Amino acid sequence: MKKILFAIIIAFHFPFSTFTLHAQPAFIPDTITPGQVRVDEVMRLIDGNYTVAPDMSRISDEAIRAMLKALDPHSIYIPAKDVERANEGLQGNFEGVGISFQIVSDTIVVQSVIEGGPSEKVGIQVGDKLIRIDGEAATGDTINNSFVFKRLRGKKGTTVVLDIMRQGTVYTFDIVRDKVPLYSVESYFMADDTIGYIRLTRFARTSVDEFRKALRALEKQGMTALMLDLRGNTGGFLDIAYGMSNEFLQRNQLVVYQEGRRTKRQNFFANGRGKFREGRLVVLVDEGSASASEIVAGAVQDWDRGLVVGRRTFGKGLVQRMFPLSDGGQVRLTTARYFTPSGRCIQRPYDEGSDAYRDEFSKRYKRGEMVNADSIHFPDSLKYKTASGRTVYGGGGVMPDVFVPMDTMRLTDYYISLRGKGLLNTFPMQWADAHRGQAEVKTFEAFLQHYDTFGLDSLLAAHAIEKGIVRDTEKEAREPERTAHTDRYLALMLKAQVAKDLFGTDYYYKVMKDFDDGYQVGLEVLRRK
Repeated sequence: MKKILFAIIIAFHFPFSTFTLHAQPAFIPDTITPGQVRVDEVMRLIDGNYTVAPDMSRISDEAIRAMLKALDPHSIYIPAKDVERANEGLQGNFEGVGISFQIVSDTIVVQSVIEGGPSEKVGIQVGDKLIRIDGEAATGDTINNSFVFKRLRGKKGTTVVLDIMRQGTVYTFDIVRDKVPLYSVESYFMADDTIGYIRLTRFARTSVDEFRKALRALEKQGMTALMLDLRGNTGGFLDIAYGMSNEFLQRNQLVVYQEGRRTKRQNFFANGRGKFREGRLVVLVDEGSASASEIVAGAVQDWDRGLVVGRRTFGKGLVQRMFPLSDGGQVRLTTARYFTPSGRCIQRPYDEGSDAYRDEFSKRYKRGEMVNADSIHFPDSLKYKTASGRTVYGGGGVMPDVFVPMDTMRLTDYYISLRGKGLLNTFPMQWADAHRGQAEVKTFEAFLQHYDTFGLDSLLAAHAIEKGIVRDTEKEAREPERTAHTDRYLALMLKAQVAKDLFGTDYYYKVMKDFDDGYQVGLEVLRRK
């Protein structure tokens, strides 16, 4: 008898991608194939005859993974114990206390307090140090991310007691765990008098609402043109990708369609109620923009609604349905492909296996594609036309209208060593913690005004020497242009990291935009249109 399973349609990328709720019964064949018989026979043979009692649960997990790996890189198995964690980024919330943290010198330091979360409500502050959790010491060599997650996350309504060190004084907070919002809009601000900037990090349940809230705030400040930053955005729910695209398109314009062996073509059309259907638009993308991000970029490009700026996107055009298993686990199985309005499937080939598929970025780098658009070649068979007749290509991501090369000049040995030792994270946080509350850093405006008096560049250099990082002055003298470029980048990154640790993630982007090639090109494109 056929089993009826209700599923969620998703377009999946690493670690997640595009999802929409879709109550459609799974198709379960009535007949049993010879392959299924063999699998069952082997499992029974192992269970009945292996030399020691086998762990059949682990064996079945490995068997499921192997079966799915033989299909494509995006069909995956999620054991029951990992389902909640795997899906929480897309649901827009999780249950816990609502902080992000960093472990610095064996100490848990609060990096940000999530707006609307339980920690904000009781007065936890950025820079607080967690010294005990429910009476258990929370410092020392054994402290890691897993230790913190296990103790801070938990069911809504349960209480955790945190002892916090703040500027030499210990405070105790009883925090009742609750639903904690996960925000998709990481940053938004006015780039100039008329151009707004919104950075979207995922396509989760709340993303369109967050986008509209940011849009309203920017429009009140005079925004008439928008830069939507989808760089590094690996995706989310499919209906949210549709909803985001709908914000920019006119009524009855096709946003995306999907089709598969057992999936009839399904079209998604704009409803004409989008909030930004007329203003000038740029979408920023890169090789980390995947799935839902590619749906939005593809729709904007195919309708000539705006310009796509950056580098070729990931190339994820497969659609998965998420099937629940009887033990609480899930299988995300590819059931269809999605296509942009012009008919493009932007899925890149995966016939060489998962390892080669995952190694695509290093191949792009070796081919010179990251720094030179002329290194990218598409066959004529993948040629399509936009609404105005411009040529675009399928099969391997969305190629931007305006190419922005990767900045490889900053990758000096000194920069790589600082980043590898973690100093670009730990040093700014330690400095921010030591100076938090001083008049010079009370506000972002005061911080900018006094920053040059802090001497942080010299302090970082001295700290690096203490940690054994010594600059190769002879090599740097042979590469003066690269060295000067890296130094300018490091100086701005240091400033941005301190701003982030003092005031929040939003301020990191407000500082780094001055050294962000993609942002600067997007700004130039919008200003000249």
